[in-house]
Amino acid sequence: MGKVILTGDRPTGKLHLGHYIGSLRRRVLLQNEGNYDRMFVFMADVQALTDNAENPEKIRRNIIEVALDYLAAGLDPEKCTLFIQSQIPELAELTTYLMNLITVSRVQRNPTVKTEIKMRNFEANIPLGFFCYPVSQAADITLFKATTVPAGEDQEPMLEVTRELVRRFNQTYAEVLVEPEIMLPENATARRLPGTDGKEKMSKSLGNCIYLSDPADVVWQKVRSMYTDPDHLRVEDPGKVEGNAVFTYLDAFSTDDDFAQYWPEYKNLDELRDHYRRGGLGDMKCKKFLNTIINNMLEPMRQRRHEYEKDIPEIYNILRRGTEKARETAAQTMSEVRHAMRIDYFDDAELIRRQAEYFAGGK
Repeated sequence: MGKVILTGDRPTGKLHLGHYIGSLRRRVLLQNEGNYDRMFVFMADVQALTDNAENPEKIRRNIIEVALDYLAAGLDPEKCTLFIQSQIPELAELTTYLMNLITVSRVQRNPTVKTEIKMRNFEANIPLGFFCYPVSQAADITLFKATTVPAGEDQEPMLEVTRELVRRFNQTYAEVLVEPEIMLPENATARRLPGTDGKEKMSKSLGNCIYLSDPADVVWQKVRSMYTDPDHLRVEDPGKVEGNAVFTYLDAFSTDDDFAQYWPEYKNLDELRDHYRRGGLGDMKCKKFLNTIINNMLEPMRQRRHEYEKDIPEIYNILRRGTEKARETAAQTMSEVRHAMRIDYFDDAELIRRQAEYFAGGK
């Protein structure tokens, strides 16, 4: 299949700036560059159900929200395959086979799993599906023989599990699956964008998100309340940019052209940082500049989203066509997997012939 990209998101809510800077913006660039043979982007509803099993309606209603965000951000169904995870039954089958190639203790050592369990207060009562989602994620990647997975650095432990499973499968059965590599965001700051509160990564559950579909006034409301330097009480006071959410966001989103157009007093972010550290620069000026940058970036997405919202049935048709296309690839890989595992009983004409001769000869 050549060079293949696979990436996706849990449909537990609308996508936010953390998703965009972490991988979505890069996906759009990659699809347009045309350096990859195929690109798969999916909504991981099966994975989302591992900690939302009692609230499937939440996942159901957010499928369309994520699809709209994908299209509004610039993903083109003519250039990439958009599909829904649960509609590819081959994923469940491959997950089952891969589970036999990894131990419980190996999954327990995964730092991403540890963090997620703690975040959801699952320490005493972990749903088995949630505990096993690193294996499910490995199936997502390997079923489509992805060579590259654009993701944040917090996903690197998950990719390592996938690579281990690929090596184990190929050594045990045959060279069928492909080891993937992670593609981290180019901007180190963007690899783990904090929330507007400056404390945790941007997360729907923590209520510290700026969504891609937020109206301009809502964006300003959130930017205006952003965490800065609590000791920067007066304009003349020296300020700290480390841990200051406004400067973290400026690092992730601003460019020298933004300064030239909207704040020519400074040539670049380094000059702005220096002034803030010296004192004499108020937080509100920095927030207004950041608000301008974010809203200018989001406005074309808001407009595209509004157009797509006019024909929701067509969005589902796009997802249906993408899912059907993805299933063709999934079926081919699973045929190879079953053959390697020697469980392609009905397709193995030689097996049937030899056994027929064996029993006809009186054993």
